[in-house]
Amino acid sequence: MIRFAATRLLSLALSLLMASIVVFAVVEVIPGDPASYMLGLNATPEAVEALRNELGLNGSIWARYIGWVSGMLVGDFGQSYTYRVPVSDLIAQRIWVSLPLAMIALLLSTLIAFPVGLIAAARRGKFSDYSIMGLTQLGIAVPNFWFAMLLVLVFAINLHWFGAGGFPGWENGILGGLKALTLPAIALALPQASILARVMRSSLLETLTQDYIRSARAKGLTRAQALRRHALRNAMIPVLTIIGLQFSFLLAGAIIIENVFYLPGLGQLIYKGITQRDLVVVESVVMLLVFAVILVTFLVDLAYAAVDPRLRKH
Repeated sequence: MIRFAATRLLSLALSLLMASIVVFAVVEVIPGDPASYMLGLNATPEAVEALRNELGLNGSIWARYIGWVSGMLVGDFGQSYTYRVPVSDLIAQRIWVSLPLAMIALLLSTLIAFPVGLIAAARRGKFSDYSIMGLTQLGIAVPNFWFAMLLVLVFAINLHWFGAGGFPGWENGILGGLKALTLPAIALALPQASILARVMRSSLLETLTQDYIRSARAKGLTRAQALRRHALRNAMIPVLTIIGLQFSFLLAGAIIIENVFYLPGLGQLIYKGITQRDLVVVESVVMLLVFAVILVTFLVDLAYAAVDPRLRKH
């Protein structure tokens, strides 16, 4: 197990190195001069040059890359020109919106998908199975931002059960914060639950065709008993893969939902950084999200090894 973890850690480090190069290169090749964009059309050449020096844009690309990476390694993400505060402060403020939102959405997605997938697999070929598959197909097809606007229309505007957007802050009470994240979490969770339920059903049905399941059925277990006692654990590897990918998506890919609900999270911070050409913010926040995605992938690999010891040999 230690060798398995060390190999995955080395892979994680190499992935982070490659990701940092790609992120930095992509931001660097964006057309236009960030300093000129920030100061506007009426800026003097002297003012533009002074801002370029302040932002460190006059140095060589490799010098800027090494300075950026070395700063991140010690927790220094640079200074935001737009907000005039360290990027680490912006991240620290907004991560406590994006992270709980992703965790709540993932919890809702899992709580919905597991029983739905189990029921569909246990009742394969019956009306309930077809109904579940039809609903999950609809959940995948409907864009989450459209579903989010529908939730706002029904539960915020018509029923007045929730607010239409904004975030009061955790300092004003946990219940108020959770209430503000409920509709966004549901909008994110239902499409992901549809995907996870279909993967759960397919994995269980494949496992049910194995010889040891037929032996269990021959000994008197019903289909549902064999599914719960024997098939479920062995069907978890592809399900864990989807759960890990979903958490990464929910944390890094909620830009649209955060803007629909006016949530001050990392997604909205990236969006504003792009529109304002605040390159330090964009590079640093994107790199942090890449690290989160790679870290989740590493943890999923460890979960694989815990579920299936045979994988530790690879």
